[in-house]
Amino acid sequence: MRGQSESLLIGRIYDDRGNRMTPSHVRKGGIKYRYYLSSPLLHGQPGRTGSMRRVPAAEVEALVASAVRKHIGDDTESDDRDLMRNHVIRVDLQVDQLAIELKAAKTYGNPRNALGNDRPVLHLPWKKSPMVPRREIIVPVSASAHDLRPIRAETRATLVASIARGRRWLDEIIVGTVTGVEQIAAREKCSTRQVNMTISLAFLAPELVKAAVEGRLPRGIGVTRLRDAPAEWSRQYAMLGLSI
Repeated sequence: MRGQSESLLIGRIYDDRGNRMTPSHVRKGGIKYRYYLSSPLLHGQPGRTGSMRRVPAAEVEALVASAVRKHIGDDTESDDRDLMRNHVIRVDLQVDQLAIELKAAKTYGNPRNALGNDRPVLHLPWKKSPMVPRREIIVPVSASAHDLRPIRAETRATLVASIARGRRWLDEIIVGTVTGVEQIAAREKCSTRQVNMTISLAFLAPELVKAAVEGRLPRGIGVTRLRDAPAEWSRQYAMLGLSI
């Protein structure tokens, strides 16, 4: 099942054996979850794939978009699809990192990269979520059997993408790219409350963000519970019933 119309890295993302990744999706309970699949799987050749057979699309796209925006230092391109098309040539999924090859900057004297050309390559630390959920989660103070299960993969992907979006919108306001949340709401076709709630995710404690990216938050903690959290990091942990 393909989900190409929404995928931002079509033709630009490869597994750790150099196989192109193909957009795919599944629906569970009426919700659509997007992935990138290593192409040999679609041709009945699983032996040709590397260790990156399937990765969550929203998570990888959010991380790539955030890294590229930080590198170019330009928030004028608000649309992630335009950002990928204008700057990203290739994303290689490696065991411990994402290697993001960008189009050559319009300057001279750039050192050549490992591929022998002048195009910059960003190396972003990253690990693929295991197919079997990891157990090294942040344990709640009063943990039940339900709490001890890690966050669902789809919940994690949505949360990571929302945090990245909140940080991007906050940066736009800080640098003056937009005049306020009303302008963002009009552009994104959503309410100002939704913009404010998303921006609030930019103020989460760094360790909570790291745990979200690594899939170490307990099940039940997602975007809804983390929006509009207290400013103090210690109170954020207390609100969630987690130990610091």
